[in-house]
Amino acid sequence: MANTAQARKRARQNTEQRLHNTGLRSEFRTAVKKVRKAILAGDKSLAQAALQASVSAIDSIADKRIVHKNKAARHKSRLSAAINAMA
Repeated sequence: MANTAQARKRARQNTEQRLHNTGLRSEFRTAVKKVRKAILAGDKSLAQAALQASVSAIDSIADKRIVHKNKAARHKSRLSAAINAMA
């Protein structure tokens, strides 16, 4: 347990920040799931619209370093490749 005032404050701040980051990471996963769901539905225009909406959320979360920028780029690339592969 934290013994100094500074350590207690850092513990409080870490708890708050962890909760905030967890919410953003969940937002990232939800954005990816929305696009995957649209791809599975088979509607290419709907999938492209979902990807366009999700890209800004994914980039925003990567800019805040909640997920690594390469992970965000990899997800965007794979989702767009899956959309392009649709008939």
